[in-house]
Amino acid sequence: MINATYTIALMGNPNTGKSTLFNVLTGLRQHTGNWPGKTVTHAEGEFVYRGIAYRIVDLPGTYSLYSNSADEEVARDFLLFERPNITIVVVDATALERNLNLVLQVLEMTDRVIVAINLIDEAKKKGIRINTKKLATKLGVPVVPMSARNKEGIDELLKTVDAFVHGQLHPTPIAVPYSVEIEQSIAKLLPLVKEIVGDDYPARWVALRLLDGDTSLLSALNQQPPRLTKEEAPYACCGSVKSV
Repeated sequence: MINATYTIALMGNPNTGKSTLFNVLTGLRQHTGNWPGKTVTHAEGEFVYRGIAYRIVDLPGTYSLYSNSADEEVARDFLLFERPNITIVVVDATALERNLNLVLQVLEMTDRVIVAINLIDEAKKKGIRINTKKLATKLGVPVVPMSARNKEGIDELLKTVDAFVHGQLHPTPIAVPYSVEIEQSIAKLLPLVKEIVGDDYPARWVALRLLDGDTSLLSALNQQPPRLTKEEAPYACCGSVKSV
């Protein structure tokens, strides 16, 4: 096993080729098991690119992060508590509109995102053309077209990862607007949420989940260990969270 410097989370809807990409990147440097306390499979691997070691975690395939299932809770909690350096969201080029739902949810949690448009070869066969530059501008994060099974676009993806870790990319994710009523409710909740979680978690996203009545999120937050100081750990965790 290598001593990884950066952690990458791999996300996507089921059947987008996410695990194929995971296998291409890690080769034999991978292992599987179950997430603690879950029957959900845990797959983790390592790779080195341009002298930098990466740990990559293949999260369960999900359609959302709304904690309606064990898979969704695992994916949500990893982004929230493990705070990967980069999250690669793999989407199906032949079903882009449906897949972008998860992308937008991830962008509400973190700005360190790369959208990997997989199965671009299948899309071309169906006459589908995707303007990746325009999509990247709309989303505010890098977008890379690829075909994992044909190993096309892998180098471009890795170059984008490399640019991220060297601070050469400055993403500005799209802010998803909601109805006037929801935005007003978010505005009322935000000061209280920020008072409780500080800068440790995405306050707007937490407010949205509370408005959805996501009690599992409160439970997960309360189970986190006491917050560490910046000197003790680069990714400090949050202390107990009260219901709001």
